[in-house]
Amino acid sequence: MTSISVLPTHRRSLALRLAAATVGLTLALSGCVSSGRTSHPDNFAGDVACPVDPDPSITTTARVGWQAIPNGDLVVKDLELLEACMPEANISWIKMNSGGDAIQAFGSESLDISQVGSSPAVKSASPPLSKDIKVVWISDVIEDAESLIVKDPSVEKLSDLKGKTIAVPFGSTAHYSLLTALSEEGLTNDVRVINLATDAILAAWQRDEIDAAWVWEPTLSQLVESGHPILSSKDSAGLGAPTFDLVSATTSFVEENPDFLRMWTLVQAEGSRILTEEPESAAVSISVQLGVPVEDAQKLLDGYRYPTLEEQAGPDYFGGDGLAEAFSGTAEFLEQQREIDALAPASVYSEMPYGDAIEEAAK
Repeated sequence: MTSISVLPTHRRSLALRLAAATVGLTLALSGCVSSGRTSHPDNFAGDVACPVDPDPSITTTARVGWQAIPNGDLVVKDLELLEACMPEANISWIKMNSGGDAIQAFGSESLDISQVGSSPAVKSASPPLSKDIKVVWISDVIEDAESLIVKDPSVEKLSDLKGKTIAVPFGSTAHYSLLTALSEEGLTNDVRVINLATDAILAAWQRDEIDAAWVWEPTLSQLVESGHPILSSKDSAGLGAPTFDLVSATTSFVEENPDFLRMWTLVQAEGSRILTEEPESAAVSISVQLGVPVEDAQKLLDGYRYPTLEEQAGPDYFGGDGLAEAFSGTAEFLEQQREIDALAPASVYSEMPYGDAIEEAAK
């Protein structure tokens, strides 16, 4: 999972635009539960209305990258809300297995907008890649969904791991969270941190080659079967190192398609609303897209927080310096870990958040 911790009431204007679709959306979702949809993620045959007035004048061709992360983007994909709201647009969904895949696709100009973690997004904007991308949405704030799992039942706190081996995928949001926690405890030089992919972490755990791992689902649940969590990314966020799953887009796509981005933002806001206000319904879409039982999908949602449209327009994120500061901090971390060649100019990180569409949608 590649890839920081709030819920005010919707403004009246947005609430009025969304209210008309809510009843029909709930009925459609409840019908999905008994329809056998879990057999395939693309066999949705419902008729969910666009949550706002559809705009057939939008004829954008958009290549949209998605990842198997339980957030509003999966709800939007599952219910085909983009297609309902922009019926004349040419929208194709392309599976990305990681944020690294998305960044590579941006580089080859085979993707326009995609789900990507905060660390990969910052890495992409930094040397040597120096890609011209913008962040247009926060899909989720990572909390307990990425956690430090330890094997020894006597280990209760981070300092108990002194002299031990901890595995984590380097350059990931989990790596950022782990090193933040180690630095806070003064343990950076007192533990062995090794770079392993998630599948390799599970194998190393089973062979007793590691003592702990900071990781995400599904590996996280597999480790918890014989271990226990002592810290999570929610704790790291409290130390000033928040991590996100974001949506990024090429700057050229953003500048050339303002109407598409405005409607896309309204639809993503609806996806986040469903997650927070109708979690049982959202879990149906998540379960279908991830191929897991509904009850498991509901549990996955507990590891994230989903900022509302109004929150994202506010001072902590796109409406202030919070998001830009988080990107700068992430860049400094990546440079220290030699994941990037050098820091980009400060203006690169301050200009990565693109809040115009969010500000307009929140009016």
